Order: sequence, then C-alpha cells, then structure tokens
Amino acid sequence: MAKGQNQKAKLLYLANILHRQTDQEHPMTITRMMELLRAQGVDVRDRKSLYDDLETLRVVGMDIEKRRDGRSWGYFVASRTFELPELKLLVDAVQSSRFITRKKTDQLIRKVEGLASCHQARQLQRQVYVTGRIKAMNESIYYTVDALHEAIDAGKQIRFHYFEWALGRGRERVEKRLRRDGGWYQVSPRALIWDNENYYLVAYDSQSGQVRHYRVDKMQDLSVTDLPREGDGRDFDPAAYAGSLFGMFHGELETVRLRFDNSLIGVVADRFGREVFLRPDGEAHFVVTAKVAVSPQFLSWVFGFGGQAEILSPEPVRQQFLDLITETEVNYK
Repeated sequence: MAKGQNQKAKLLYLANILHRQTDQEHPMTITRMMELLRAQGVDVRDRKSLYDDLETLRVVGMDIEKRRDGRSWGYFVASRTFELPELKLLVDAVQSSRFITRKKTDQLIRKVEGLASCHQARQLQRQVYVTGRIKAMNESIYYTVDALHEAIDAGKQIRFHYFEWALGRGRERVEKRLRRDGGWYQVSPRALIWDNENYYLVAYDSQSGQVRHYRVDKMQDLSVTDLPREGDGRDFDPAAYAGSLFGMFHGELETVRLRFDNSLIGVVADRFGREVFLRPDGEAHFVVTAKVAVSPQFLSWVFGFGGQAEILSPEPVRQQFLDLITETEVNYK
C-alpha cells in the first residue's frame, strides 16, 4: 500500500490499535502509538497530529479517556459495546452449550474475544466444565438454525432429512441412520425452542395434521422452499407448548392434579411457572393442577420425588404410574 493511502487510513489504524491494545488497566502513550502506526507504514511526524486524531475519534463516538502512566499520559478505550463481564457471560454460554460443536465453539469464542482488548481477551480464554458434557457432532447445526429463522420469518415451508443414532451392524458402535428410509420431511416451521440443553424446531406437519417437534442437531440437508407455511399458527404459544412436555417427549395432553410436599414448591415453580394454579392441602402439602403431556418421562419425573409427590387424578394416569412402578420392580427381582 502506498504511503499516501496509509496516511488516509491513519484514523482506522489508530482506532484499531486503541480498541485491541488498550483498556482501563492498559493505557497507551502517544510515543507508543506513533511506533505502532509507523510499523503499519503510516508516516507520523509530530505528536500534535495524533492529539487531533484522538479528538476526531472522540467526536465520532469512541470513548477515549486518559490517565497518568508513570511520567506520561496514557490513553485507553473506556467503554465498549460489550463490557468484560458481559463477554464472560457470552463465552460461558457458548462453552457450556451442548448443541454447539467443539469446532464452532472455538470459532465463536475467538470472535467474542475480538470485541475486547487483547489483555481482556486472555481472561475469556477459559473453560466452563459441565459434568458429562458431550458436544454435538453435527457441524451444520449453526447454519441450520439460521435457515430455520429465515423460514419462520418468511412464512415458508422447509424440507430436510432427519436422522437418529442407532446400533451398528456389529452392535459395538453407534452410527447415524436416516429416518423414513431416507425420505424427506416437509413441514411448516413455527418456532425454535431451547429445552434441556437442546434446540428443537416446532412445526406443523400437514401429512399428519399435527404440531410436532424435531431436534435441530438431528436435521440435515435442510432447505427453505417457496411454498407458503400451512396450518393456522396465530394462537400457537411456544412457551405453553414446551411447558406441557417433559424432556420434549410427546404424550396425550391431560389436565393432571398432583399433590406435593411443601418443600418442593421451588421445583414445581421451576417446572410449571409461578402462575400455575395451586392450593394448600393441609399443613405440609399443596395440590397443583396443570396440563401436561403424559409420557414415560413425565411419570419418571414424578417417580423421582418418591413419597413427596402423588398423582391424584385422572385415574388412568394414576394407573399408568402404578404400572410403571410394577414394571420397574419386576426388572429388579
């Protein structure tokens, strides 16, 4: 690049130097700025021009402050779009997200580091350890989520292949197997839901006439069609849909009454929300009425509380719970 062109880019070089190499703990002197600009091929002949450049950057919105750094004044970027605690939160979320692959996790964190100074970026290079954490293996999920948002916003149908993990021929390893013998799924997307560390697409399936959900990390070869979305989704409530399911497993939707020990009020509020209908039942218990999809996962959830929880009604659901207990007991005899 010619010297004249470098001179025109001087402000951009200076802004980048300040953004990447300074913060409140690491101010930079004018002398050091001159050295770095010259290393970029910019001819800096006097200090006054840099003072003028710093003022220009302030005028256009860059928050530059100064403080004593030994005998000299040091300049630094005082505030950024994202403060360091916010960046740490973003890094932790990406690091602990199960659906983001290891490769994409590393790429995203490097980009997040670019929003901080190089000194602050070192504090972002940390690991968040989650017990038993297994990262997703589907590298395309990042782009699949983007395509799904595009389809939802445009009101278009999508098509994709859907796979599951199954035992291989030798029954010694896990392999990918396409459902429907490799046939296409074509649905009308309504919403994306994050539940139990996984992303799910909720969509209307015109073939079955039902609203269904799909694990996003098990979708592949996804494309957005030109066909308009089907099914009337105006009254669809994603939060209510997710709240009725346990582990995102389907089941018959039932209005169930459950009796809990008072010590479980926090668990119930986390599961059903603070607006759930409940009433006291004696001094030590309360009763909750909620609409849930009755699945083995729901029954197992209740089972996990032992004698502190009881399904009161309807009777068929109570019987399903008793059958689960009987089947479990048989396995251990």
